[in-house]
Amino acid sequence: MNSETKNPTRGPRQAIIAAALSDAFLILVFAAIGRDAHQRGDIVTGVFLTAWPFLAGAAIAWFAGRAWRHPLSLGSGVAIWLGAVAGGMILRAVTGQTVVLAFVVVALLSLALFLVGYRALLALVRRLRR
Repeated sequence: MNSETKNPTRGPRQAIIAAALSDAFLILVFAAIGRDAHQRGDIVTGVFLTAWPFLAGAAIAWFAGRAWRHPLSLGSGVAIWLGAVAGGMILRAVTGQTVVLAFVVVALLSLALFLVGYRALLALVRRLRR
């Protein structure tokens, strides 16, 4: 029995904090890579300008999907990924930032790799340890 299944209503505090910080960091990395690929200036403020809609979407998904219950599960990862992309694109559109199909596809693929990917690796490691 792993630490997440001992308390079915809430994961351990360390797992919640680690997952939330990892998600935020990876969304910032996504924004930084995108800004670098397009050779945009304002490194720090620009990254936050690009990332905030996705961070907000991920935060909404954390609460709507109750991700704190199983913060490192694949199900939580999928909910956070889809929330980050959907919320991010909606907030970008509402605030007059660019939303084009190519960017939506890149965000879907990149954030899936980041937000679901590390959870899938953790699940694989847990499975191999059994």
